[in-house]
Amino acid sequence: MRLKSLELINYKNIEIGRFSFDHTINCFVGPNGVGKTTLLDSIYHLAFTKAYFNPLSTQNIRHGQEFFAIEGVFDRNGSEEQIYIGFKKGAKKIVKRNGKIYERITDHIGFIPLVIISPTDRDLILEGSEVRRKFIDSILAQLYPNYLEALLNYNRVLAQRNALLKYFASNHTFDEQTLSVYNDQLIDSAQLIYEKRNEFNEKFALLFNEQYRAISPNESESVSVSYQSGLHQNSMGELLEQSLSKDRLAQHTTEGIHKDDLCLELNGHLVKRFGSQGQQKTFLIALKFAQYDFLKDRCGEKPIVLLDDIFDKLDDKRVERLVALVKKDVFGQIFISDTSKERTELVVKQTDQSYQMISVDHA
Repeated sequence: MRLKSLELINYKNIEIGRFSFDHTINCFVGPNGVGKTTLLDSIYHLAFTKAYFNPLSTQNIRHGQEFFAIEGVFDRNGSEEQIYIGFKKGAKKIVKRNGKIYERITDHIGFIPLVIISPTDRDLILEGSEVRRKFIDSILAQLYPNYLEALLNYNRVLAQRNALLKYFASNHTFDEQTLSVYNDQLIDSAQLIYEKRNEFNEKFALLFNEQYRAISPNESESVSVSYQSGLHQNSMGELLEQSLSKDRLAQHTTEGIHKDDLCLELNGHLVKRFGSQGQQKTFLIALKFAQYDFLKDRCGEKPIVLLDDIFDKLDDKRVERLVALVKKDVFGQIFISDTSKERTELVVKQTDQSYQMISVDHA
C-alpha cells in the first residue's frame, strides 16, 4: 500500500495543501506548529476515517471555516484507489472510494493498513486500560469487519444498559426482564470480541518478544505482554449475573470485556511502575513494531508507517535499529515528521532507500 498524492482543504491549520510522494520514504521537516503532524494525521484520517490526535470532526476544521476535505490517491497492489473524506458543520461526514460514497463508514476500516508511532503513544505504557484496549481494537478492526461490528454493537448496548441502571436507581425501581434483554445482546457480542482478543495476544506476544530482543541493549531483561479478561474464568453471562448487585449500586456495568487490559511486564513487574524511561521507550517501540508485523502478516501487504517526531525521541541505538529495518525492506512506505532537516536527511540516507524531503514552513 502506497500513497501517491494528498490534497487538503481547511484541515486543522492547513488552508490548502497539495503533495506528491516518493514510494518509499517521505520526510515532512520544519519548525513546530507549521503543520507537519497535521499532514501525518490527515493520512491517518484517510485510513481510519478519523484523526489520530483529535477524533472530533468539528475540531479538525480550520479555524473560521465551515468544512474540511482530504483526498488521497493510493496504489494498492497495482490498482489506483482514490479516497475522499469531507465534513461540514451540521452535516454527516462523507467518505468516498473512487467517487462512490460508503453507505457505512465502518466498511472502509482496514482498506488502508497503517501504523503510527508518536510521542503520545507513551499513554500505552503509562495510562489506564482503555488506551491499551483501543490499541488492540485498532489492530483487529483493520483485519476483521465482524470484530468491528461486534465492538460497536457491544459499546452501544453497554451505554443503553448503563442508562437503564441509572434509571432504576433514580426511580427506585427494577425490572429484571428488561435488563436481561440488554444482557443477552452483550453476551452475543462479548464472546466474539473475547475470542479475537485472546487469539491476537497468543501471536502478538511472540512478535513483541522478538522485537524487544532486537532493540534492547540488555539481553537479560525478561518481558511479557499478556491479555487480561474476566472471561478467562467466567462467561459474560456469569459475569453479569455475579455483578448484578454491584452494578445496581454503581449504576453502571462493572464487569465485562470493556474492562479487559493488556498487562505489560518487565522482569515480572509492571513496566509503567518499575521500568526506566529507556526501558519504557524500548517497550513502546517494540509494541509498535510488533503491531506492524501482525498487520503485515495478516493483511498480505505492508502497512503505511507514520513516524511523528520520532528522531527527537530515540537514542542512537534505537535509530540504528530503525535504519536496519528499513534497509532490509521490512517496511513499505514511510512518512516522517521532524524539526531538523539535517538530522532527518542524515538518518534516511543511511537506509540506502529513495526518499523525498518536504519542507513545511508555513501553515
